[in-house]
Amino acid sequence: MSHPEQHRGRWRPRLDRPALVALLFGLAGVVYRLVLTLFTVPVSNSDEATFGLAALHIGQGREHPVFLYGQHYMGMLESYLAAPLVALVGPSWPVLRLPMLALYAVFLYLIHRLTRRLCTPWFAAFVVGLLALGPERVVRDQLTVVGGRPEVKPAVLLMLLITVGLAARTVHRRRLAIGLFGLLVGLSVWSDWLILPYLAVAGLALVWAVRRELLGWSGLLLVAGVVVGVAPMIVDNLRAGPGEDSLSVFRAVSTKTGPQPPWSDRIRGGLLEGVPLAHGLCPVDGCGRWQQWFGVLYPVLLVAGAALAVFAYRRAARTPGGERVGRAAGVPRGERVGPVVQLALIVGAALTLLSYVRSPLAATSPLDNARYLSVLQLSLPAVLWPLWVAAVACWRGTVGALGRFAGALSTAVLAALTVTTLVITVLFVATGTAASRTEERQARELAAALRADGPHEVYGDYWTCNRLIFNTDEAVVCGVLDGDLSPGQNRYRPYWRQVGRAERPGYVVEVNSPMERRLRRLLADRADATPVREVGGYRVYHPDTPVRPWR
Repeated sequence: MSHPEQHRGRWRPRLDRPALVALLFGLAGVVYRLVLTLFTVPVSNSDEATFGLAALHIGQGREHPVFLYGQHYMGMLESYLAAPLVALVGPSWPVLRLPMLALYAVFLYLIHRLTRRLCTPWFAAFVVGLLALGPERVVRDQLTVVGGRPEVKPAVLLMLLITVGLAARTVHRRRLAIGLFGLLVGLSVWSDWLILPYLAVAGLALVWAVRRELLGWSGLLLVAGVVVGVAPMIVDNLRAGPGEDSLSVFRAVSTKTGPQPPWSDRIRGGLLEGVPLAHGLCPVDGCGRWQQWFGVLYPVLLVAGAALAVFAYRRAARTPGGERVGRAAGVPRGERVGPVVQLALIVGAALTLLSYVRSPLAATSPLDNARYLSVLQLSLPAVLWPLWVAAVACWRGTVGALGRFAGALSTAVLAALTVTTLVITVLFVATGTAASRTEERQARELAAALRADGPHEVYGDYWTCNRLIFNTDEAVVCGVLDGDLSPGQNRYRPYWRQVGRAERPGYVVEVNSPMERRLRRLLADRADATPVREVGGYRVYHPDTPVRPWR
């Protein structure tokens, strides 16, 4: 990546040309996302506000949650990362999201390092350039604080870099590196279970690289690191009541009753919608037919990447004369670790995709759930590497007619991937941010109005409440109701109890929503006499006596 250069008695790193290009791409990607962060694009929501409120409580020393309020399986690492900033500056969306921006920068750096070690410098720069782009679906997964994915992706990349370094013997403090590997595994398990396929293949790659060392102190440090990382989850599950442990809750969430969509619909939703959305080839409202080509091609690229990795491993396991090296002599694992890690990335992507298409949500709601495939970005270097190899061989003229045809086709695919991602990103910047900014402005207007003039205890729907509480720094407290004015999903119960004790709570409802119509029916003759204000697309009702039909 860089070469030391002596200058006036000091050594300074000098970037080579591919590394410099990658650095410029990476800076552009970070600056682009910083601007989005400052304008709160993508738009905030109550899920993210729950993490923000947890960060506020952590910073104040009031709470030390292990899992997201109201859940038992989504770790709160993102809230702990944001807590010092929120405690210092106060609740705001840019402050809450700054740690996610830092994690994205770390992700770019680590994937460049790994791709450069496994492939070639220019290919590493190309991968960074692709990942620097990002329409709404991609940047939403990278910047919003909704748990799991922004932190587990850098963790997996660091695990694989540790494995490469151990196999190549460029890591000097090997036991500490193995202990760090275990700690990253534990933290990832606590944070987000979606990363389990990648943790499994990364673990197998580590065992392949240092299996003899793991029989001694290194193995104990590995286990200790895992236990330390996952300790919050272990402690919470030991205290949980029957059916409230993480595994039981996650199983209940994942296994919905009812008719199961056919496999063909789930595969179609996973490949033709989920994969292109996760890689930034479609706008957030879905993929057109011309954008679904990458989903069709993706399984082919997985197979080609696996075949290329196996071929590279077999070639590395032979001596220069072509003889297979015997077990006694052995080939240094550093020469074979590259194909092993590439194969691990391919298998991790395949297992993640298989896990996703097993869910009925892949068929019934592919747009909302494509976020679960955002971890496929980890495998982008291994997936695109066969295309790059074929394209380079074609342009260098080292292959025959069939190879030139394959190379020209691969070049066209890489160009189409780049142009499509760039076009969707530009369209998002040009036309897709206005709605988010409008919605965010209305949410701030509502928060400012209630904070200034009250009421300070209100009822509202789920997507209003926690965002309102966060925007007002808890000056306004909101209890969640469903559309029929029955108690809804109140993640943090103290808010619900506080509003329940209020003598004259208000009601924040969207204009002409089912909740507003239900409220007016319950108010009956008092509806027209009840004080009402309209702020930012909402109406705030403040009746003289509370309307609590569930009582």
